[in-house]
Amino acid sequence: MSSPARSRRDVLRIGAGALAGVLAVGLSACAPDPATDAFLNGKEKAYTADDLRVVEIPADKRGEPVVFGGTTESGEKFSSADRLGEVIVVNFWYATCGPCRVEAKDLEAVWQKHKGDGVVFMGVNIYDQAATAKAFAEKYGVTYPSLLDADSGQAKLAFAKVAPIQAPPTTLVLDRKGRVAARIIGPIDGTSILSTLIADALEEKA
Repeated sequence: MSSPARSRRDVLRIGAGALAGVLAVGLSACAPDPATDAFLNGKEKAYTADDLRVVEIPADKRGEPVVFGGTTESGEKFSSADRLGEVIVVNFWYATCGPCRVEAKDLEAVWQKHKGDGVVFMGVNIYDQAATAKAFAEKYGVTYPSLLDADSGQAKLAFAKVAPIQAPPTTLVLDRKGRVAARIIGPIDGTSILSTLIADALEEKA
C-alpha cells in the first residue's frame, strides 16, 4: 500500500510547541500521584519531540514473535498465544498520563473500525490497579480491555528485547505471527496512521 499517509508515518515528528501543549493538558489535569512524581523526579523517562515517531518494520527485519499476557481489569486472563493469526494492537498507558487521555478517543475509534476485521486491541496499564483502570475506561469511553501490569511487569518485560517500552503512550502493531510490525511512540495523532498500519498488517499473509 502506498499513499501520502505512508510517508507521513515513516518519520512523524511533533514540534516542541505541540508537545508542550499536550503535556500542559496532561499535567494540569493530573493530581500528584506516584506516576507523576516519578516523572517529575526523573525516574520515569517522558517522551520528547525527537522520540515522537512512527516506524513500520519490513517483514524480513522483524524480530521474534512476542508472547505476552496477564490479567485484565475485569479479572479475565489473556495470552497472545491464543490469538495467533490475528493482528494485535497493544497500547501502553496509565490513567494520569496526559497524552494517554488525549489519544483515548482515537484509539477507541480505530478499535471500533477494525474490531470485525480479525484485530485484537489490548491495553497494558503499567501503573494502575483495576478500579483506576475501570474508571478511566468509563470516563473516556474505552471498550477494549487492558492488562494490569503494575505489579508483575510481565507484559512490559515480554517486549523488552524487541521493542523496549520507555515511556507511555506507546502503541505497537503485531502481525499475524505475533511480531512487532509497527511502533508509534507518543499519542497516535488522530486515527488515520494507526488505521493504515493495521490495514497493512492485515494485508500480509500469516
